[in-house]
Amino acid sequence: MARDARGSAAVALIRLHNPPVNALSLTVLQALEDGLKRADADPSVKAVMIYGENGKFSAGADIRGFSSVRGHGLGLGHLVSLIEQSKKPVVAAIEGVALGGGLEVALGCHYRVAHVKARLGLPEVTIGLLPGGEGTQRLPRLIGVPAALDLITTGRHIPATEALKLGLVDEVVEENTVEAAICLANRVIDQPLGPRRLSLKPVPKLPNMEAFLNGAFAKLKKQARGFLAPELCLQAVRAATQLPFAQGVRRERELFAVLLSSGQARALQYAFFAERAVQKWTTPRGASWRSAAPQPIRKAAVIGLGTMGRGIVTSLVKANIPVVALEQNLEYLNTGRKAVMLLLEREAMKMEQGTQTLGFHDPARLQFTVDFDVLWDVDLVIEAVFENMALKKEIFQKLSKICKPGAFLCTNTSALNIDEIAAATSHPQQVIGTHFFSPAHVMRLVEIIYGHHTSPVAIATAMQLAKALKKVGVVVGNCFGFVGNRMMFPYVQQAVFLLEEGSRPEAVDQVLEDFGFKIGPFRMSDLAGLDVGWRSRKGQGLTGPSLPAGTPARQRHGQRYSPLPDLLCEQGRFGQKTGRGWYQYEKAGGRTAKPDPWLHNFLAQYRDTHRIKTRSIDQEEILERCLFPLINEGFKILAEGIASGPEHLDVIYINGYGWPRHKGGPMFYASTVGLPRVLAKLQKYSVAHPDVPELQPSALLKKLVALGSPPLKDWVSCLSQPSNKL
Repeated sequence: MARDARGSAAVALIRLHNPPVNALSLTVLQALEDGLKRADADPSVKAVMIYGENGKFSAGADIRGFSSVRGHGLGLGHLVSLIEQSKKPVVAAIEGVALGGGLEVALGCHYRVAHVKARLGLPEVTIGLLPGGEGTQRLPRLIGVPAALDLITTGRHIPATEALKLGLVDEVVEENTVEAAICLANRVIDQPLGPRRLSLKPVPKLPNMEAFLNGAFAKLKKQARGFLAPELCLQAVRAATQLPFAQGVRRERELFAVLLSSGQARALQYAFFAERAVQKWTTPRGASWRSAAPQPIRKAAVIGLGTMGRGIVTSLVKANIPVVALEQNLEYLNTGRKAVMLLLEREAMKMEQGTQTLGFHDPARLQFTVDFDVLWDVDLVIEAVFENMALKKEIFQKLSKICKPGAFLCTNTSALNIDEIAAATSHPQQVIGTHFFSPAHVMRLVEIIYGHHTSPVAIATAMQLAKALKKVGVVVGNCFGFVGNRMMFPYVQQAVFLLEEGSRPEAVDQVLEDFGFKIGPFRMSDLAGLDVGWRSRKGQGLTGPSLPAGTPARQRHGQRYSPLPDLLCEQGRFGQKTGRGWYQYEKAGGRTAKPDPWLHNFLAQYRDTHRIKTRSIDQEEILERCLFPLINEGFKILAEGIASGPEHLDVIYINGYGWPRHKGGPMFYASTVGLPRVLAKLQKYSVAHPDVPELQPSALLKKLVALGSPPLKDWVSCLSQPSNKL
């Protein structure tokens, strides 16, 4: 604690020091309490100013300490109350970030000064908790219920300028925040502190408070799909409107304890650390891969301006990477240009001074062309044409001749063989898969696929590119469908088999949406277009003439195959784009899915034709038949070394396939359900459906159960244990 003289007054300075983000460990909280007590006891101190070292106030509690967070929450609340009860004005100087417990500490202060570039928020909901340091009780008293509810239930970070408009901070400065806070502290010495103590303030009234909260709760419950934290955050804020402060704090602690014991907080914290773990990529080729240095990308190119290419171009422009966008002819180029500019205009509207910041009207930053020769000086090319191996090989052969030898050649394929594409070039070590997800300017995931010859530098550069685009890159090996689509295949396959056996699309979708997916497999298929998968199946030689009436086996290439999606495509039912698919829509391009009596009748006729006895299928079987084969494929992927750990699979599914984050990802979910149960159910379903290989339990799953279901972090290491020791 230091003192700073201003005239006849002294301001005690308390510095938060716990690099890198001044996390509020129990040690920091105790030191802060000691400093406050010394300042209060020192008659020469007239005011106190709290700030953080190295330009950061505090990012809140250390997530790794949340196993003992129950006591930590109580300690933080006690500390915040102690700050507020100080007889001397306490000013927070907020630089960098004030998040979670860091913002709660600032709420305990009587005044708050923020640097213009600071960001503030209460992100606890994103890790399955609620603000546990009395934040749900203080924030509504300061900025009102609607604004407080928005910040607490979304966990979003807001800039200092927005915080000033909300009344969350008292001043925003562009220069020295600490000096500004000291000046404010001197100005408010001897001013009454009662009005500045948030625990004494009433919550600002709304004329329809109860109706507002009920409406907000209904909206949250619909959006949350079983995610508890937003709902309990609202209950805590409701307590602030109905109870005296002390009782509201007790209610906050009760709700905090419920969330802590729910299991969802553990799943969300696992997901948080899993995203960081996948940055430390490994491959079967050893540790040397991890030491590769990425090459700078000063200029990039995107080939193909379809839906995916447009999103990738937008992402690159937003990352301030100059882009050349190339199409095969002027007609496609002009169509693509208009679409890209529209996307960029929308993105610019979301940003302060967006058009100037993005600079997408500058030809030096965004160039459209049909001339391959202009790619001679780019550092990286992302090919984003449709899934056709011959076309991709033709493009890569051309790129190999035109681009400089050090240019990285990326293919945005969702399933095709990276090595086959690389073989068309003279620099296969520069070829790598970068599987973006649609819409590419929104979705966070990029699967980064290395081939047999891909260099460590190419992988490191692709990972660095994903980071520059503010996306999550996950390194995986080369196989058909890679990780995400390979695991998705049995999920979708089982969903269709369930229709053959007696379910309806809306019943299957409802079960999976109740589980937490934003959209079920059949709604997703209609959204993406049934013709996309049809084209892929044709390429694999799976489709063929309609099966003869009475055929019981319904097989292709020796295993069960359902032609239902093919038959719908033959009817021109491609989903939303045609107004008919697994559902019916109000018009072509419509978004509102309605159950279709035509489809129900079609399914009944199909079952009669192929002598399939209809049965009632309960929700448990629907969920297990869809999820457990997906998980089973994940075990096969781990056993083959396609992914280096279960967290890689979970990060892919959370960020690319809509797996509910509060369930931690498919492999984490399997660990919570219990591997013996997953194994037993797969064995049960494989006996009932012996012609479906995807239901046969993987060898790794069997091995892990035999080893007593070790922790998820040890699954891969168990591969090396000899079977004779089981």
